Amino acid sequence: MMWGGNAVAGRLAADEWNSFTLTFVRWLVTIALLLPFTYRHLVNDWPLLKPKLITLLCMGAFGMGLFNLTMYTALRYTTAVNVSIEQSVMPVLIILANFLLFKQRAGVLQLIGVAVSIIGVVVTSTNGQPLGFFSGALNKGDAIMLIACTFYAGYTISLRWRPQIHWLSFLFVIGCGATAVCFPLSLWEINSKGFDVPSTTGWLLLAYVVIFPTIVSQLAFARGVELIGGNRAGLFINLVPVFGSLLAVLLIGESFKVYHAVGMALVLGGIFLAEKSAVR
Repeated sequence: MMWGGNAVAGRLAADEWNSFTLTFVRWLVTIALLLPFTYRHLVNDWPLLKPKLITLLCMGAFGMGLFNLTMYTALRYTTAVNVSIEQSVMPVLIILANFLLFKQRAGVLQLIGVAVSIIGVVVTSTNGQPLGFFSGALNKGDAIMLIACTFYAGYTISLRWRPQIHWLSFLFVIGCGATAVCFPLSLWEINSKGFDVPSTTGWLLLAYVVIFPTIVSQLAFARGVELIGGNRAGLFINLVPVFGSLLAVLLIGESFKVYHAVGMALVLGGIFLAEKSAVR
């Protein structure tokens, strides 16, 4: 639900913030807020953190920094409904990477479920004309969002290398990675496009993305991967379209069309099949 709200907030923030600057400020504020509560844990966790520090910083750079950079950029060209539904492409990338890199097998029913979900994503991103995917009918924003999904899928895979450290230490370090990768891009963006001080609405949107999609949901997702594994946890990303689409319609008045309903039905049907397979 919080990630669905992140897509809506990003759409609203398009008129208030430049994409790179929003992502940089988001993570800078996050690590500043966390530091007073994290310092003691960082000291205690340092023996485990030190050998994995570069890995964790790269995880933050790709999964937190580049994913959000590209998502906020995509929201300048497509709708929050589309972006919400398209995030369900992540599970197939996760399962494929687990198979290619770690020989982790997926059941037939699970693969069928993922395929059904992907068809739903294609239906959504081509405005109900799935064959248009092969003829260049993909919207610019939708294409950018699909690239964004590869960054977060990579982050999910990399959680297997997360050291057993306190959750505050983990979030702080990956936040530092995200801040570091966003800083030079934000400077370039400000230099090329300028910077206008956001309105009160802009600052409230920043507060939302810092507290909920950034801190609370990331910790919940990391814990979920730890409990049930990347393949199964990744499938729950497909619930983002439900909440994201609902919030986009209710809060910003985006239209929900027949092809959105078809795409969402395929996505949720795919979740059902894949989860049924995983439970067995």
